[in-house]
Amino acid sequence: MNATGTHQRIRPLWGCDVLPYVYRVTKYDPADRDQHGHYSGSEPAISDHGPVEAACLQAVAAFAEDTCVDRMAIREPQIGGFAHFGWEPPVDGYGPADLFPADLIGFHDGALVPIAVGLELVRAMLRDSGAWCRLETEGAFAVHIGGDQYLYVGSSHPCEAALARTRSLGLFPERLDASPYDFAPDDPLHEQRPADGDFWARLRWTVSAHRATFLEETYAANASRWHRLTRDNIEAVRAQLTPRARLAVWPDLLTDVDAAVASLPEEGLVEILREDQTGRITSTVADDTRFEAVTSEIAGACAAGVVSLATDERHPLFTAVLPDSDGVLRALADRADAQRPGLGVPEDTAARPGRHRHGDDLSPASASRSWTSAASPR
Repeated sequence: MNATGTHQRIRPLWGCDVLPYVYRVTKYDPADRDQHGHYSGSEPAISDHGPVEAACLQAVAAFAEDTCVDRMAIREPQIGGFAHFGWEPPVDGYGPADLFPADLIGFHDGALVPIAVGLELVRAMLRDSGAWCRLETEGAFAVHIGGDQYLYVGSSHPCEAALARTRSLGLFPERLDASPYDFAPDDPLHEQRPADGDFWARLRWTVSAHRATFLEETYAANASRWHRLTRDNIEAVRAQLTPRARLAVWPDLLTDVDAAVASLPEEGLVEILREDQTGRITSTVADDTRFEAVTSEIAGACAAGVVSLATDERHPLFTAVLPDSDGVLRALADRADAQRPGLGVPEDTAARPGRHRHGDDLSPASASRSWTSAASPR
């Protein structure tokens, strides 16, 4: 069901096994739902930052203990983009900043974290701090957070002790066939391009021919680093890339600041790049309501550039995804992600859980952020 209580379609999990035991865990008493599944009780749709939130974390810990897992992998991480649609305001660092080193190094697809860190990520997602990811142990355990305080736990075990513990904490576990947040690509037939030997050979040739000078490294959705490439620094840049990052090779995007400002469109969403005195390149996503403010911010830059975020106007020369050290490509990314890295906003902002009209029947395609497969029920 979606946030209005109507049933939503569950897409199958691609690339890994569907866990046999899946539970939806909430603070919403089923007795307070009407015949259509609509919740009519008094529980708010935000975290209390207190005993109920603590109960949710204890429930996750109990399921992890019952499943005999002591660490989880971060899958499909995302940080808040240009727009924020949570019930609570975003926080500095989007929640994980206190858990990872500067610049969120370590918050990437495939990163293994101990249960204690996983629980803090669950806390950040329950608070809608701006960060989101799936937490999974392949073939054994999964934790997904939806909107409106909905928690989905999957396990390879029935977890009877964890279920009893969850109920004793005042929460309500309900059995499901699958989590609505299981990964499913938009195009299951699409094969991602790996950043293999052919990619790096092509990149070296392109840089030598002066046809490209920038590499965009997207280490989480809405989070990118930019690198100016030369023939002498390609290997140094390569050594510093985040595991499983999505890479996009661009032509020279920077010009003088005045020319960059003059290229701003009358309206629309763009990514504005700036290069400082040290050669460090940073970017800001802005729409026409913020152009004046951003223009003043880049006034002291050595160079600047403007890249449209419109799908049909954002064209890197070529793209790839970093494989693991064994050469296997395990990053979860759909066709749109592979070809349009670094997008700064959700694809369908109107479908944020709790933001649609009563009675809407949302399909997974329309009830998703750029990193989810379905909306959360309430």
